[in-house]
Amino acid sequence: DIPSQLDDLPPTMLKKDYANLPVINSVDDVVKRLLSLEMASQKEKMKIKTQQLVEKVRRSPNDNGSFEVQGNFSLLFTVAALTARIRMLEEHLHKHPKDKSNRRRMLMDVDRRRKLLGYLRRVRYNTFENTCQQLGIHYSPPPAYTRRVTKRWLVKKAFCIKV
Repeated sequence: DIPSQLDDLPPTMLKKDYANLPVINSVDDVVKRLLSLEMASQKEKMKIKTQQLVEKVRRSPNDNGSFEVQGNFSLLFTVAALTARIRMLEEHLHKHPKDKSNRRRMLMDVDRRRKLLGYLRRVRYNTFENTCQQLGIHYSPPPAYTRRVTKRWLVKKAFCIKV
């Protein structure tokens, strides 16, 4: 069985909306349990995991606008958010290998993250390396040139090798 990326979240941790309330310390244990991650949905757990990954790549506590945190589009499409979403979809696809629509979504997210990382690699290489290291991403650059293999090209190549 493959471990989940959400396994490192403690079940006693409170949900994102209720963690900073001052009243939470005086509440009954049953209410705290209801507001904890033990009773949370997958979506709420993913929000917390995404927030943790964003915190890893954030330059400073007040940093909301850097490329690694915000991205070119919106917070939803950041490198960290895409990484959390890709890992969640990978876990889902291990359990449900025939789910083609989620496989397509995962591949689209992988492509979007690859494009963002490629841009970050060209613009600021040190930040790119730090982001990949913090998020545990193994980036391999695309080949410099790829030629579409056709029958005519193969015959031409074979002819050139003979001569």
